[in-house]
Amino acid sequence: MSTQAVRKPQASTIPNDLEAFWMPFTANRAFKARPRMVSRAKDMHYYAPDGRAIIDGAAGLWCTNAGHSREPIVKAIQAQAAEMDFAPPFQYANPKSFELASRIAALAPGDLDHVFFCNSGSEAVDTAMKIALAYWNVSGQAQRARFIGRERGYHGVGFGGMSIGGLGNNRKAFGTMLAGVDHLPHTYNREHQAFSRGEPDWGEHLADNLEHLVALHGDNTIAAVFVEPMAGSTAVLPPPKGYLQRLRAICDRYKILLVFDEVITGFGRLGHAFAAERYGVIPDMITFAKGVTSGAVPMGGVLVRHDIHQAFMNGPEHAIEFFHGYTYSAHPLAVAAGLAALDLYRDEGLFERARTLEPLWYDACMSLKSLPHVLDIRCVGLTVGIDLSSKPGAVGMRGFEAMERGFHDEGLMLRAVGDSLAMSPPLIVSEAQIGEIFEKTARVIKAVA
Repeated sequence: MSTQAVRKPQASTIPNDLEAFWMPFTANRAFKARPRMVSRAKDMHYYAPDGRAIIDGAAGLWCTNAGHSREPIVKAIQAQAAEMDFAPPFQYANPKSFELASRIAALAPGDLDHVFFCNSGSEAVDTAMKIALAYWNVSGQAQRARFIGRERGYHGVGFGGMSIGGLGNNRKAFGTMLAGVDHLPHTYNREHQAFSRGEPDWGEHLADNLEHLVALHGDNTIAAVFVEPMAGSTAVLPPPKGYLQRLRAICDRYKILLVFDEVITGFGRLGHAFAAERYGVIPDMITFAKGVTSGAVPMGGVLVRHDIHQAFMNGPEHAIEFFHGYTYSAHPLAVAAGLAALDLYRDEGLFERARTLEPLWYDACMSLKSLPHVLDIRCVGLTVGIDLSSKPGAVGMRGFEAMERGFHDEGLMLRAVGDSLAMSPPLIVSEAQIGEIFEKTARVIKAVA
């Protein structure tokens, strides 16, 4: 390490001293040269420190499904903080955590009736991986230790989630990952699927690649297959029609666990509590986070089928059945936020609202089809991915400039994924606001020559 003197960050109240915070998944130097700051949020909008409104086309980070700073959620958090700030989740519990688990299980399809709480999507995926390994162990099949992920999949930033994930930039700086992991091909083919509204017609057969991996590794070595029903972080790849059903059938044939990562798709983004319901497929586990509290307090979890849970319920009653958990599992503030968010989703019919808005959303998405630089548009539920052509010798620059122009020039928050744009607003978005989002997006795309 260089011995050259380095400036030591000092505690400061100066608001533009940005040096100390190493920002996640951010071009830090570019951000600090021209910050995109938000200091307040309400309903469909963020507000910059100067009071300028920024319409939220990305639900924060796919998470503020009920909108920002909703009063019932705020009041529930405040009341819980005053009543009890923390309860240990190991060997003790908060009664409300059982209520939240029951309500989430009631929303889930089939016999997914047990919930293991954690604090993020990354933790949820690593938890599901450990549940799968431990399940096969207690079932006398410890040789089932291999995982199958999918190219272009995102399953968080833990070493387990990175290993089964399929985004190159998230993996290449961190070594060889976990052993015993393989990947299905992604489901996108622009030639056959370009400008699809909803699930594309072409691609169901891609599920058959799991048969090849079974033949390669042996059916009795695979613990679980992890897929996102809709791959979101790679700029929205909807599943081809029949693909998830076919994947379920292959997993059943070889007794492989199927895990749906619904960290993005859970809690209404595709018009249902979980995408599993939209597609009529019951996985063996569902990971969730983000929308469970509408992003107000960090929380994640794993929904588990009844027979998987029961496999652990053996041995002496006083003995711990599963050696895993987190200090902040089922944190009281997160539980309070989760209960209030579920009330809002129910009372305002937000999942049903998303289904009702879907055709209008699709029309608005496809209104950008003829704009310069647009290569493809993919939309499903209240999500959209827009592929833009790359600038010569500057991959990712057009997407970055679109994000910057959206914020600074148009008062629009969107996500840039390389040269693709991804949007998915809070489920409270109005028809007029959908129009506003895409009018601003159109101006942004035209501007990034």
